[in-house]
Amino acid sequence: MTKIWHPNNKISLEKINEMNQNTVIGHLDINITNIGDDFIQGTMPVNENTIQPEGLLHGGASLTLAESLASLGAALCVDMSKYNIVGHGINANHLRSATKGLVTGIAKPLYLGGKTQVWEIKIFKSETKFIDETLCCISRMTALRMTRR
Repeated sequence: MTKIWHPNNKISLEKINEMNQNTVIGHLDINITNIGDDFIQGTMPVNENTIQPEGLLHGGASLTLAESLASLGAALCVDMSKYNIVGHGINANHLRSATKGLVTGIAKPLYLGGKTQVWEIKIFKSETKFIDETLCCISRMTALRMTRR
């Protein structure tokens, strides 16, 4: 697939992760690890900050990872000097539990329109290869492009 990123957006992984500090992304230790031609990938630890009382990865933490990846991807597809991206809707199905280690999310666009984008995010247990048997959560997010004021 060809690159989907807007040519004006020249930003490194290091800079993205630096900008995420002191946000919910930083507080949950979400780390953006890869930007491919048509995907964004990141990790999040399964620890005391991201589990629910039963010791399982909290669904809200999974959604935070999903929305963080999709929002970043959506923003990189537009000229960020002219537009903001906001999440319009997100849903998720939690398929398997995770209790330790890392989870890895991979966000890819399903639709890149003029004002809306739809992204699919798959979250896998990181200890194993990214195959369906390790899929913990699948999510879909709709993003809106808004003109900066």
